[in-house]
Parts: sequence; C-alpha cells; structure tokens
Amino acid sequence: MLAGLSPARRRFLLSVAGLAALVAVVAVAVPVLRSRLDSGAPADQARPGPVLLVTGYGGSVASLAPLAGTLRADGRDATVVPPVAGGTGDLRAQARVLDAVARAVLARTGAPSVDVVGYSAGGVVARLWVRDLGGDRLARRVLSIGSPQHGTAVAALAAGAAGCPLACEQLAPDSAVLQTLNAGDETPDGPRFISVWSTSDRTVLPPRSASLAGALDLTVQSVCPAERTGHGDLPSDPVVLAALGSTLGPGPPRPPRASLCGVSS
Repeated sequence: MLAGLSPARRRFLLSVAGLAALVAVVAVAVPVLRSRLDSGAPADQARPGPVLLVTGYGGSVASLAPLAGTLRADGRDATVVPPVAGGTGDLRAQARVLDAVARAVLARTGAPSVDVVGYSAGGVVARLWVRDLGGDRLARRVLSIGSPQHGTAVAALAAGAAGCPLACEQLAPDSAVLQTLNAGDETPDGPRFISVWSTSDRTVLPPRSASLAGALDLTVQSVCPAERTGHGDLPSDPVVLAALGSTLGPGPPRPPRASLCGVSS
C-alpha cells in the first residue's frame, strides 16, 4: 500500500499513524486512572504494578540504586521520585510530588496500582501520601525501609540547633506532622504495609521507631540474627533486597528466606 508513495509521503503517513497510536494509548489510560480513583476500591493485591522509590533525608538518589537495580532485574518498572529541596524540604510537599509521579506512572503504564518503597524518611512520605492525598486508592503495597515512623532522637537533638531544615524538624518525635500521622490507625485501609528495619540502626533512634502497628514488621535480625546492618547499609543489605521479592510479589507479603544469611551484597 505504501510502496507507490514517495519517501516523504511514507514518512508523513507513518508519523501520523504513530501519533494516532499515542493518542489512543492516552485516551485509554486516562479513563482507566480516573475509574480507579473514582471506584474507591482497594488495589488488587494479586496484581503487582510499577514501583516508586522515595529517597530518604538528604535525597540521595544513588542510595536507591541497589533497590532499583534489583527490582528492574526482576522485571519490575521502577521509578525514583525526585527529591524536594535536596530531600530536606517539607515532607508534605514531598508527598505531593509522590502523588504527581504516581499518577503519571499509572497513566503511562495503564497499571491499576503502584507499589511504593520508601527508604528512611521516604517511608514517612509514603504514609503521608496514603493518608492525605489519595494514595490509599492508588497504592497496592507500601514498604518502608529503616523509616523513622515515630521520629528519631537524632532529629530531636538537631531541631534546636541552627541548620536543621524543615524535614529535620518534622522527623523529631514530637513534631506536629508525626503526631498527626500516628494518631489513630497507623496502617489505614487500602494498601498492605511492610516495614523492614535493623536493630543496629544508629540514625533512627530508637530503631523500633520504624515499627508500624498493623504492618508486616520485620527486622534484618529476625531473618539473619548475626547481621549488624547500619542505617546507610539498609538499601544494599541482602535481607532488604530479598524482601523486595517476598513482600512486593503477587502473593501475601512474607519475610525472605534465612538461606541468604551471610551472602555479601
């Protein structure tokens, strides 16, 4: 059919066809997302979708590389959410950015829901999104890794000193943001929550601040008792990396196997 046309004419028709295909994809994706938002029904737990990764305090995207690499190697679509003010800005503003990225990813992929992995303060951001911005309708699983869900004494000590940015102040145990976030149900209906943390964490103090009522709550040491994983080592820890598969798959979230203990990351 195109053989008798000039090269310029063929290129024009092919470009028009490509544009039409793109418009068709958008036309399908947007109503699907709108229907998902309007339904109010929880996400289908048996259908894993794309994964969003939220940076910790300081916004180090590089720290998430082991997590993103493991997810992509497993065939998952993984997107790192851009940090706000270098990861030190208002946690609520960071939750709004997460919301915008989630909606864009759902529109791009046509998936029914997303999974969210929040490292350190990123886990607090994920919970703010679920509670305040409709994330309860868009998230299937929320995995927090070493997150100061109830604050950390490190932030409390820094809050009274000069140079403690807003996110630092908000991560103090008595901050208004955390007091409101933790009033009532810590894991509201919608997504399944998982919290992975280390008893050897010296940034989240006490380490149990990462525990969430109603979540699958597991420590690195509950799988590998001899591990002494520090806060900065969590994103590359073998237990944490294995937990991506055991908690974000189509089946119910479960701890990873202990057979990986002693395996170097």
